[in-house]
Amino acid sequence: MTIDRKTVFDICRLADEGTSARRICEITGANRKTVTRYLENPFPEKPPLKRQSKLGPFREDIARFLETDPKVSAVVIKQKLDELGYDGGITILKNWLRKVRKPKEKQAFIRFESGPGEQMQVDWGHFGSLAYGNYRRKLYAMGVVECHSRMLYVEFVHGQNQETLHQCLLNAFFFFGGTPERLVVDNMLTAVTERCGPVIRFNDAFLDFLMRFKIAPYACNIRAPHEKGKIESVVKYVRYNFIPLRKFSDLPDVQSQANVWMNTVANVRNHQTTGEQPRKRFEKGRLRPFPEKIPDVGETKTVMVHKDFAVRFDANAYTVPPFAVGRHVTLRADQHTVEIYDQTRRLAIHKRCFSKKARIELPTHREQVKKLHGKLWRDRQIALFLSLGEEAADYLRGLADARRPLKKDVRRILSLRDEYGGASVLIAIRKCIRLKAFGADYVENILYQEMTPVRKHPKVRLGNENLDRMRLCEPSLAEYDAHIIKKRNEDDKKDH
Repeated sequence: MTIDRKTVFDICRLADEGTSARRICEITGANRKTVTRYLENPFPEKPPLKRQSKLGPFREDIARFLETDPKVSAVVIKQKLDELGYDGGITILKNWLRKVRKPKEKQAFIRFESGPGEQMQVDWGHFGSLAYGNYRRKLYAMGVVECHSRMLYVEFVHGQNQETLHQCLLNAFFFFGGTPERLVVDNMLTAVTERCGPVIRFNDAFLDFLMRFKIAPYACNIRAPHEKGKIESVVKYVRYNFIPLRKFSDLPDVQSQANVWMNTVANVRNHQTTGEQPRKRFEKGRLRPFPEKIPDVGETKTVMVHKDFAVRFDANAYTVPPFAVGRHVTLRADQHTVEIYDQTRRLAIHKRCFSKKARIELPTHREQVKKLHGKLWRDRQIALFLSLGEEAADYLRGLADARRPLKKDVRRILSLRDEYGGASVLIAIRKCIRLKAFGADYVENILYQEMTPVRKHPKVRLGNENLDRMRLCEPSLAEYDAHIIKKRNEDDKKDH
């Protein structure tokens, strides 16, 4: 008979008070055998419960899987066991695998300490993403540590391309006030293009960048994080000391908070290994000085100015003065600004936007477009085209809204008027308006398919090139009719 601990306590208490075993049985309700057993041993050991493990029937299968692939994961083994009828969880499977697998032998490494200014280590870390409206951008951080002092620099970015790597390294050198003798990196493609054992082929652009600072690169062996253990620790330190419990609005906000954290926490703490503050241990004078000419490391692209007087870069549109429409210009961008040049002339400078499908426009550019359109509407060729009638004016507005080259299209349509006649051109323009097809090509195609060119008469040559090129406005017959009717009314009044 099994009883609770309260009954056991009462049995022992009554016995201590001199109560007989028979009376104890009556009071507690326990039988004599149970009372005697608990009086002899109030704290009996509980027999172990022998429960059949759900994993028991499948241990031979697990052993077979491990023999086939000793490194196979618990998730894969569970998938195979489920097919065999296993209905247990993955936790007991993982616990069992820890028992049967041989523990990894821990390898000892010799710690190397660098002299002041001798070595810096570099690595990337991924830290989730930032929201910009309806879009998100991945957030990365490049960490750079001066190995002797453990002084660190962290820069947050939204990409890991070649230009970003160089820009971050240059900013780090400015932060430290000089350059190291050697730079230690892992096998990222922006630094190491190819590797075959100890034979390393470094990225050409990366070598060109380091060459200007006379820095020797060193690439760690694959799967050997201990070779850059100082920067590995820095990335973990950023992840668990800087990131938690913080909120960020955009990239400049992240970097601003990181700068404060570096100055007030990271570089003034007593380092666990050196026992000193990195800032006090850091010796600025031991770094190499900068070269006379600092390389331009911004991202540079050749882009075209579209009809909306804007260029496309990183999923956004940046405006330029409208006179540059159709030209190929040079765009230079860093993490903060976007500059656009026409050869050596700077056309525009914008604050960089990390959203997507946004239009970054300067008010002066729109004003210039309005002025340009005003001039166009006062142009002689435009005025001649408008003389065709109200449909021509509507079509001209459609050309402008479609960002078509107005002067070019108008000249072509006027040439078509000379060939097919004004009435035919107006019919084609009406059809184009109805189809919302804006462009001289559409007008020409309709005329070619449906109209017949008028008989051409030789032009009258006046001996003046400007006069020979002159076109006359299309006369309005309605005005002549109104004039004749008015004249007749006046004559009738005189007769009466």
